[in-house]
Amino acid sequence: MGQGMEVSPIVILFAAIFTSNMVLANFLGMCSFISVSNEYKTASGLGKAVTLVMVVTTVLNWLVYRWIVLPLGLEYLRFIIFIVVIAATVQIIEMVLDRYLPDLYIKLGIFLPLITVNCAILGISLFMVIRDYGFFQTLFFGIGSGLGWWLAISALAAIREKIAKNKLPYGLEGPAISFIITGIIALAFIGFSGIFIIQ
Repeated sequence: MGQGMEVSPIVILFAAIFTSNMVLANFLGMCSFISVSNEYKTASGLGKAVTLVMVVTTVLNWLVYRWIVLPLGLEYLRFIIFIVVIAATVQIIEMVLDRYLPDLYIKLGIFLPLITVNCAILGISLFMVIRDYGFFQTLFFGIGSGLGWWLAISALAAIREKIAKNKLPYGLEGPAISFIITGIIALAFIGFSGIFIIQ
C-alpha cells in the first residue's frame, strides 16, 4: 500500500490540527475564513459546522471511493463524485438541523449552504486519496482538519474583535489586517512542524 498506511491515526489527528492545518499550511478554505471572521461567536459557529461536515463527508467519500469508485474504475470522476457527496451531506445536515434543532439551524443561518463551496472540505477528500489513508486514518484526518480549521478561524476572529476597537492606519483596514494576522498565526503554527509530519 501507499505511505499513508505507515502513519498512526493519532499523529494524523495532531498534524491536521497544527502542522498541516488546512487553512494555515495549505491555504484551503480562505474565502469563508477571511469573510466570516469579524465576530468570534459567528466564526466559532461556522467552525463547528465545518468540523461536522468535514468529518462526515471525509468518511463518506472514503467509503464511496473504496467501494464504488475504485471497483468500477471511475477514478476520473472522483472530483465530481466527491462534490456531489459533499453537497448532499450538507443538504441532509441542514434538513436534520431544521427539523430537530431549529435554534442551532437559525444561528448557523446562511453558513450551512456556504460550507458546500468550502474548498478545504474537497481538499481533505483529495488528500485522503493521494496519501492512500485507511478508514481510521481518514476519520482522524477529518476530525483533525475540522478542529484545525475551527481553531484557526476562532483565533482570527478573537484577534479581529479585539483590534476592531482600535484605530488602524488606512492601509491596514479590512482584509489587509486579516491577512497579516493570518500570516502571524501561520508562523506560530510552524513552530509545531518538527513534532508531527504527515506529508
